[in-house]
Amino acid sequence: MEAIILAGGLGTRLRSVVSDVPKPMADIGGKPFLFYLFAYLKSLAVDRFIVSSGFKYEIIEKYFGSAFANLPLLYSIEEQPLGTGGAIKKALSDCTADHVIVVNGDTFFPVDLTAMMQKHINTGAAVTIALKNMTNFDRYGTVTLDDTRIVAFREKQLCSSGYINGGTYIIRRDIFHGVELPSRFSFEADFLVKFAQSFMMTGFVSDSYFIDIGIPDDYEKARIEYSSWLAGE
Repeated sequence: MEAIILAGGLGTRLRSVVSDVPKPMADIGGKPFLFYLFAYLKSLAVDRFIVSSGFKYEIIEKYFGSAFANLPLLYSIEEQPLGTGGAIKKALSDCTADHVIVVNGDTFFPVDLTAMMQKHINTGAAVTIALKNMTNFDRYGTVTLDDTRIVAFREKQLCSSGYINGGTYIIRRDIFHGVELPSRFSFEADFLVKFAQSFMMTGFVSDSYFIDIGIPDDYEKARIEYSSWLAGE
């Protein structure tokens, strides 16, 4: 399996505590956050990584080089910001598999990728999204399901309960073929939301541990809890 890791964001919300490295390189227990993503993906049979990077990308390359645990590690470099959608589209040109895993470089959500891939293929979905059920939140938008099919995305608002997009996807490699999109676009807002009724999108619900280090409070939480989530607690 191949995986694209989105690691090109500017990390402006985290800048007050992590200012000298890209957000996925933020220190967690003496190692960059990205290290744990690679290790998790490798444990589930991912054998080729494409890192989509931009902001201070040379720091990532210098640390990891061209391999992780003897598995190939390629870099898709944004010369200018492309948004999450543009970054995925560019990185897909380096992929060879028909179906590709995509993960956010600042989110740890250890779902069962083998089961998720099987569901993705069995349903014939263009996109399968890992979903997490959360309560009492306002930081994330929600996803509406009809059985397992995604039928709508709702904007961020105070919500007592709902499914959030966990930042882990499986997509067809040819998903953007024939779709009119600008060179810079958001995968979430400009593709998923816009084409929810045009493409088969399915949800894969998981109750696995979820952490997003995008803001200082959650970064600090990850630093405190990382030994627990590595152990699967």
